[in-house]
Amino acid sequence: MSGYIGKSIRMERIMNRENGKAIIIPMDHGLTVGPIKGIENNLGELVNKVALGGANAVLGHIGIPLYAHRGYGPDIGLILHLSGSTSLSPMSNYKVLVNNVLEAVKLGADGVSLHINIGTQADPEMLETLGSVSRECREYGMPLLAMMYPRGENIKDEYDVQVVKIAARVAAELGADIVKTNWTGDPDSFKEVVKGCMAPVIIAGGEKAGIRGILEITKQSIEVGGAGVAYGRNVFQAEDPTKVVKALYLIVNKNYEVDEAYREAKL
Repeated sequence: MSGYIGKSIRMERIMNRENGKAIIIPMDHGLTVGPIKGIENNLGELVNKVALGGANAVLGHIGIPLYAHRGYGPDIGLILHLSGSTSLSPMSNYKVLVNNVLEAVKLGADGVSLHINIGTQADPEMLETLGSVSRECREYGMPLLAMMYPRGENIKDEYDVQVVKIAARVAAELGADIVKTNWTGDPDSFKEVVKGCMAPVIIAGGEKAGIRGILEITKQSIEVGGAGVAYGRNVFQAEDPTKVVKALYLIVNKNYEVDEAYREAKL
C-alpha cells in the first residue's frame, strides 16, 4: 500500500495534479551525443529557465542532480534516466542500464525513465530490463516513464502509426506509468496510439524544429487525448527556453490556441 501511495505522491510532482498533463524537458542527450548546444555546461541555469516557464519536470542522468541542483528558483520535478548508449557505439540502439531505482530513491527523484527501442535485435534484452525496472518501481513507489521508439533493423518507418501503437502498448502492458513516443504525423493517427495505450501518452520532440511547428503539434496531440510533451532540443536550443516552455504550458494546461500562446509568451 505504501508503494502505491508513494507513487501517487510522486506522480503529482511530475504531472499536473488537476488535469494529468505534463511538460517534461529531457536533458539526457549528453550521454548519447555529448555537450551539444544548449547543454554544454551550467545545467542548473537551464533547469531554472524551464522551471520559470512552467515545466513539470526535467529528465536526465545522474549528472543532473549532481551538477545542476540549484537550491533556488521555482520547484520542479526530477526524473532520473536509467538507461543509455553512446552515438559512437556500433550498437547505439541497444540501451543498457546505467543506474537503478534505489539510487533514484536515494537522490530524491520523483520518477525514473527508460529508453526502449522496439524492432532492433536487442529488443528482447531491453524488454527484460523494462519488466524488471517496472517491478522495482512498484516496490519503491516510483513512477516509470518509458520512452518507446519503433527503431532498428526491423522498422522501416518509425513514425508509422502501426508500429508506434505497438511500442506504446508494450510499455503499458509492462507497467509504465507514462509513455513517451513519436508523433505519428497527424491527429487521427495519433488518436489511435492514445486509444490503444492504457497509460498516458506524451510526445517526443525529435530533431530541432521551428517553434510554431512544435506548438501546432502539441495542440493537435492534446486535442486527441495526448497527456503532454517531452521536448529536449526544441526547448534547450531555443533562443529563450523560458518563453517556449511558457507557450507550451498555455497550450497543454490552459487550452490556448497556438497563435494566442505564441503572443502571450512573447515569442
